[in-house]
Amino acid sequence: MMIKRATHLLRSSFAISLFALIFALLLSGPVFAGDPIGTVTHLSGPLFAKKADGTTKVLAPKSVVEEGDILVTEKNTYARVKFTDGGDVTLRPDSQLAVEEYAFEQEKPEKVKATFNLTKGGLRSITGKIGKMNPEHYKTITPNGVVGIRGTIYELKLCSGNCGSLTAGLYLFVSDGAISIKTNAGIQHINTGQYAYVQHVNAPPVILPGNPGLNFSVPPAVAPPSSAKGGAAEGETKNVNCTVR
Repeated sequence: MMIKRATHLLRSSFAISLFALIFALLLSGPVFAGDPIGTVTHLSGPLFAKKADGTTKVLAPKSVVEEGDILVTEKNTYARVKFTDGGDVTLRPDSQLAVEEYAFEQEKPEKVKATFNLTKGGLRSITGKIGKMNPEHYKTITPNGVVGIRGTIYELKLCSGNCGSLTAGLYLFVSDGAISIKTNAGIQHINTGQYAYVQHVNAPPVILPGNPGLNFSVPPAVAPPSSAKGGAAEGETKNVNCTVR
């Protein structure tokens, strides 16, 4: 009788411990979740995040962006994300940007890094402290080449039949600071006020004589004040029917 009772108590204790462990794991969330590294501040339409675990979430203003997220904007969506180092990225409509790596610790400049991958569309970037503390470890990868920076505000636009009569390729513009674009054919430095073009990853980057005909402006309701050289002020975010799932 005593043996049966002891066995029953042992089984009950094990069941309670197992339940407590499962409950704790549920509270802690999935172990594959990325680290919060930014926040959506402004939107003009739907914005999605493809997560590292294969799920897709609808983001709204104040939604968290995590390392490993692939951000996707819809046809008419401008989306602005503020990162923890003070950096700022505005995604243009019909764009896709992966945050492949991101690490920022104010006290450890040798460990800070940021790697973005623009596979579609365009963006405007205002680099934060990572670009100043460790510019060698900040880069934006595109199908046409890798962009490096020296603390700056720059624009990237991938064209493939979506830029009117412009030839397909990557177009770049620097409104403040300087960047470089590296392809298999060489490196080109681009300074404030300059436009550049790269046809493909095996072609040399070239400086253009002026704006090739692209509209690099951003709606005032989305653009931060410092990114609008013409003086456009930051406005209020439009109301959008997006919720975080």
